Amino acid sequence: MKYDVINLSSEKVGNIDLNDAIFGIDPRSDILARVVDWQLAKRRAGTHSVKNLSTISGTTKKPFRQKGRGQARQGTMRAPEFRHGAVAFGPVVRSHAYDLNKKIRKLGLKCALSLKAKDGQLFILDEAKVASPKTKDLKKSFDKLGWTSALILSGASVDENFSRASGNIVGIDVLAQAGANVYDILRRDTLVLTKEAVLYLEGLLK
Repeated sequence: MKYDVINLSSEKVGNIDLNDAIFGIDPRSDILARVVDWQLAKRRAGTHSVKNLSTISGTTKKPFRQKGRGQARQGTMRAPEFRHGAVAFGPVVRSHAYDLNKKIRKLGLKCALSLKAKDGQLFILDEAKVASPKTKDLKKSFDKLGWTSALILSGASVDENFSRASGNIVGIDVLAQAGANVYDILRRDTLVLTKEAVLYLEGLLK
């Protein structure tokens, strides 16, 4: 599919041919959901924890004799059924990450890119570079383009001036092309790719 290439002044400076197998497939919501769940699971710290019977402080003495009292037998006052006792089956420190097939991950990224293209929320930028790191100047450009909630994927690295200028603009995220992921694409209304990022993604997902 043919797509216009624009600059930060909202001027058309050329066009680019996007691969339909990457930017033109039918987006699948089930695949997008699977990939987002996988990403968010990896981000979880997993540091939740409670004290179990072996870690809670307290006496180790048997509270009363085993037989003859007509009561249920007890071996410790630190058991979960007692006040100030341990927590039964509580959360432990662990990783929430799990594996997801590489084909599904690639398909998820294709679906996310195609969804933005289908909804008219994909823009191709000639380059994500500015002469000075002034937030005011860059915000004027974004306002002119109508980008209030956008993810911008630059080239192999993010231009330092562009990174500084965009850092204080609410709703704007800037990533290097290698950081392309489904969650960040979907959480912003607009996706902006540089020509360099397009070539990288097409090479990655072919």
